[in-house]
Amino acid sequence: MSEHKPHIVAYKDHLLVLFILIALTVLTVAITSIELGPYNTAAAMLIASVKASIVLLYFMHLKFDQKIYQIMVTIVLAIYAAVIVVTFFDYLYR
Repeated sequence: MSEHKPHIVAYKDHLLVLFILIALTVLTVAITSIELGPYNTAAAMLIASVKASIVLLYFMHLKFDQKIYQIMVTIVLAIYAAVIVVTFFDYLYR
C-alpha cells in the first residue's frame, strides 16, 4: 500500500476560497440584470462551473490528491462540457 501524506490547509486559504465563492455568487446574481439574450444561461453556467471547480479542488481535496484522480475528473468534466455545448447548439438552432 502506498503511504498517505496528510495535508493541512491554513485558515486563510479557506477564507480566500470562501470570499471567491461569495464574489462569484454575487456575480451570478448581478449577471441576471444584464440582458445577454440567449447567453444569460451560458454565462451563469460558466460561473457555476468555475465555482464547482473551486469546490472540487479545495473542499474535496482534489488539489492535494494523486494526479490520476485529477485526470479522471478532467475527463468527466470534458464529457459533461461537450454534452452541454451540444445541448445549447440544439437549443439555439431550432
